[in-house]
Amino acid sequence: MAFVEPVTLNRNGVRLEPLALEHEAGLRAAAADGELWNIRVTSVPEPQDTRSYIETALKMRADGNRFAFAVVEEASGRVLGSTSYHDILPAVHRVEIGYTWYAQSVQRSHVNTTCKLLMMGHAFDTLGCAVVGWRTDNYNHASQRAIERLGARKDGVLRHHALRRDGTVRDTVMYSMTAAEWPEARAQLLYLLNRRQTAQLQTAASAQAGK
Repeated sequence: MAFVEPVTLNRNGVRLEPLALEHEAGLRAAAADGELWNIRVTSVPEPQDTRSYIETALKMRADGNRFAFAVVEEASGRVLGSTSYHDILPAVHRVEIGYTWYAQSVQRSHVNTTCKLLMMGHAFDTLGCAVVGWRTDNYNHASQRAIERLGARKDGVLRHHALRRDGTVRDTVMYSMTAAEWPEARAQLLYLLNRRQTAQLQTAASAQAGK
């Protein structure tokens, strides 16, 4: 039995479902929203490489070291991006969350916070993880800020650690959160989501009143 079994997670109109070849067209469209493959500090596939990107993820799933999800908008069925558990270490009850990217139009929305709440909750509360980790490019400052907002702690920097798509070598910034830290982080994520929802309702009410 694999440590991470197939599962579908949903909340706030966002669904995480196991990435499959049927998501190819949707994933290609999500990446085209902002031409995300041109960002050198991410691993978003170029349009012609979308199928091989999925096939690689499926092979890594079969090998037991990565489980990729498609991020889907429930109301429309639109694919918004992808995220994964990776570097799965059952012996020490550890996973990392990464390979994460979203269509430009849903960045800085509730989508990332919702996905992280779902994945962290499943990792800690269902899989029984002792630690969840993250890693990012030393020049991906937006990603570092987003990880820190989750409540993760910076463990350090692995210097000259991995190749970027352009052939340069990056330093990798490592973060983690323990099971003991999860309850406070969960409360903060719920607070952020509730605050955003309240603001959206107030905006909608103001717009309706102005008609």
